[in-house]
Amino acid sequence: MPATITFCHAASLTVNVTDKDGKATPDAVVMISTSSVSSPKNPLPKAATIAQTNMQFLPAVTVVQPGSKITFTNNDPWDHHVRGSAAGAAQFGKNDENGFALRLAGKSVFGAAKSSVVNMDKPGVVLLGCHIHGSMVGHVVVSDTPWAVKTDANGNAVFADLPDGAATVKVWHAAQYIDLKPVPTTLGATPGQIKMQLTVTPPPRRAPAKPSEYDKSVG
Repeated sequence: MPATITFCHAASLTVNVTDKDGKATPDAVVMISTSSVSSPKNPLPKAATIAQTNMQFLPAVTVVQPGSKITFTNNDPWDHHVRGSAAGAAQFGKNDENGFALRLAGKSVFGAAKSSVVNMDKPGVVLLGCHIHGSMVGHVVVSDTPWAVKTDANGNAVFADLPDGAATVKVWHAAQYIDLKPVPTTLGATPGQIKMQLTVTPPPRRAPAKPSEYDKSVG
């Protein structure tokens, strides 16, 4: 069973995400759609910073609302040519409204890190990469609902102030290429728990890479 509901009424809700083997899955994004027009007490950020450090995007997954500004900062001593494109099935569509490309010079020993700002105007998942370093991968989830939380190390996404009524729970993960079926539920007075299981086992995040001679030459 990909999903089981322990309680179906919740003013607060915990969604636990596991992989195919039943292990806790961090960096999944749980999104809840409701019929309410209310907003969370702690809304999704309108701005975020994604660092390029040791040839990694940090954080690996960033969750924001539409219209947000993302600052890309290169902390490495070599250049990065950051690109953003639609992730998943959306990459095969004609429109890539959040697509971009930018080049950031490497940080000098005594200089400040170079940064550039990108607007994320439309909902969707943006795949991050680097034209110079193909191993660099990250994601930005521009959520179409204000109720979106990234799972922690234990695979939990905790929602504390959800509105009452019908809702739909959806889970995204970078390794889950085929979307899981959304789970309907009803939010009410009783704290609830939902378990959702991926159909894949995500690969472990790679260790920080060491620069090659080419990296040093372009840095």
